Amino acid sequence: MIFYLLLGGAILLFVLSGRATRMLKGDGWRIGAAITALMAFAGAAYAGMRGEWPVSIVLLVIGAWSATTARQRPAIHKARKAEGGPSLIEARSILGVGPDASKAEIQAAYARLIRLAHPDKGGTAGLAAQLNAARDRLLDGK
Repeated sequence: MIFYLLLGGAILLFVLSGRATRMLKGDGWRIGAAITALMAFAGAAYAGMRGEWPVSIVLLVIGAWSATTARQRPAIHKARKAEGGPSLIEARSILGVGPDASKAEIQAAYARLIRLAHPDKGGTAGLAAQLNAARDRLLDGK
């Protein structure tokens, strides 16, 4: 029982220290957090079946925290804003157009997506800003 508490505490300290997020760049940290949540929930179920309720509760809390972390999207980095927006590849990916897309195709893709992502239609300001930046980058880059 004490081994599991120490192991859970070590994992929690590792995740909270920020080393886990640096090791798993991009969306990899989300996968790691999801795996941690699954392991914590499985450990909580096992401890609960054995009647070790304090251990089970601690593991449930760790699992819930990890699951919440896994669902969070990374924020737009300030460095990217200072650079002047997304790269051409990122802009094409955001709008879902190919490298040979015409200005009309870019505008059509933008119009289709902004209708869904506009803050007045239930979208977020951040997503609308990304779409605007991607459209501007592709239209200026052509």
